[in-house]
Amino acid sequence: MRNRIATARGHGLQRKHGAAALPGDPGSAAVPRPPQAAADTERQLGQFLEALDAVRNGNLTIRLKSRREDIFGDLADSYNDMVEHLNRFGSEVTRVAREVGTEGRLGGQAVVPGVGGTWREITDNVNAMANNITVQMRSISSVTTAVANGDLAQEITVSAQGEVLELKNTINKMVDNLNTFAAEVTRVAKEVGTEGKLGGQAQVPKVAGVWKGLTDTVNMMAGNMSSQLRNISQVATAVANGDLSQKITVDVKGEVLELKNTINKMVDNLNTFAAEVTRVAKGPGRSAPRASSAARRRCPGSAASGRG
Repeated sequence: MRNRIATARGHGLQRKHGAAALPGDPGSAAVPRPPQAAADTERQLGQFLEALDAVRNGNLTIRLKSRREDIFGDLADSYNDMVEHLNRFGSEVTRVAREVGTEGRLGGQAVVPGVGGTWREITDNVNAMANNITVQMRSISSVTTAVANGDLAQEITVSAQGEVLELKNTINKMVDNLNTFAAEVTRVAKEVGTEGKLGGQAQVPKVAGVWKGLTDTVNMMAGNMSSQLRNISQVATAVANGDLSQKITVDVKGEVLELKNTINKMVDNLNTFAAEVTRVAKGPGRSAPRASSAARRRCPGSAASGRG
């Protein structure tokens, strides 16, 4: 620093009333400096260099006093203005970075009035970055909120690159898979549960995890219902056609088990009734009424069976 100060002092920079006396200027006479003036120049240059070193090290708290109408006053004013611009710039960039990157407050923009050149370009770049993040995050939030509310009609359409593009594609693929899953489950449920078209199975390609488990569960339910209803239909059709040799054998539980037992019991009762009627019809005519009464008593629901 001493060398830099000595060099500046040797030039003897001084300005009064808009004129600067510089060594080597045509027509200027060498003006010897008194010791006090040299010391004052060295002191002010030292303060200026210390302030610049502070800025270089990221310290923007130092200000220079501007009390003189000379070049050192102008340097102090320029330095102080520069530090004020840098402070506003740094404060605004920090605010936007904190709001968008840490606090999740989207839409923030840095406002640094009076800056130009590189500082203006940096401010514009920071604002462009903040705006892109805002648009992208709001689009992602809109789609994921729609999915959470059962709306699978939306997709992320905002322009993106890099990892954000990968996230966009992943979410859109998730929505596509959910749409396929929902459509297939709805189709199978409608076919089996409403239209009576048995045997339907959900086809959801390239699903895994929970979605694969749900698809398999729906298909198992549809398969069980199809097997049970087809077995019941087979026995009921056989009974309607006079074939009492079949029973429901499918494995069932709950209310379907009760229905299975009821139908099988009905088939047993019909077999008993048919056997008795046939036996009575083949026996002596005189004993037919008594045999017929016995057959009726064995058949639930008959008038004779209701009497004690």
